[in-house]
Amino acid sequence: MVLAAGLGKRMRPLTATQPKPLVRVAGKALIDHALDRLADAGVARAVVNVHYLADALEAHVLEREAPKVTISDERAQLLETGGGLVRAAGHLPDPFFCLNADNIWLDGPKNAFADLSTRWDPDAMDALLLVVPHVRASNFSGPGDFYMDAAGLLSRRRAGRIAPFIYTGIQLVSHRLLRDAPQGPFSTNILWNRAIEEGRLYGVAFTGQWFEVGTPQAITPTEAALAGG
Repeated sequence: MVLAAGLGKRMRPLTATQPKPLVRVAGKALIDHALDRLADAGVARAVVNVHYLADALEAHVLEREAPKVTISDERAQLLETGGGLVRAAGHLPDPFFCLNADNIWLDGPKNAFADLSTRWDPDAMDALLLVVPHVRASNFSGPGDFYMDAAGLLSRRRAGRIAPFIYTGIQLVSHRLLRDAPQGPFSTNILWNRAIEEGRLYGVAFTGQWFEVGTPQAITPTEAALAGG
């Protein structure tokens, strides 16, 4: 699943007339960077959720041959990340890859989806997050998201501290994570917190370079890095 229904407020003014997933970076719409990587990994079908300026985004992705896209329609109500997963669950295999529509990265020795697939253990995990150390996170200036122990178990950054790993927006998810989910809009963080308490939220460290492209100012340095990579 590609999460593409957000309002793109941080990308203004570029999102005044287009949804953020259609903002172009290095000559390609952001969402096509994500969908092309899925196609390269052999993923045949993808679900894309839509809300803001949905008609333009839907028309764009439905033109693709690979992966073949199914639309999860959130025009009537933006469901946030968790609610979006619940709405689309009937169209998704178990487990399924989930990624944000604005993900851009350069793979390391293995591609991101192979890293997740190799590490996946359905008996132990509700979700497996691809995380990246600060040194491999371009355009990122925050304090980080997670600590990760030697077994890969994740825990939250503590207040007033820096956490060594940043969530890339890419994960492998079991339908078990979605069980007994709230109704309506809610954040995936609610489900992750439960998985952390149960010892079932894991991470794998990404060995490539990841780019946060959340603002217009991040586009030019990302394009320069991609041209050199």
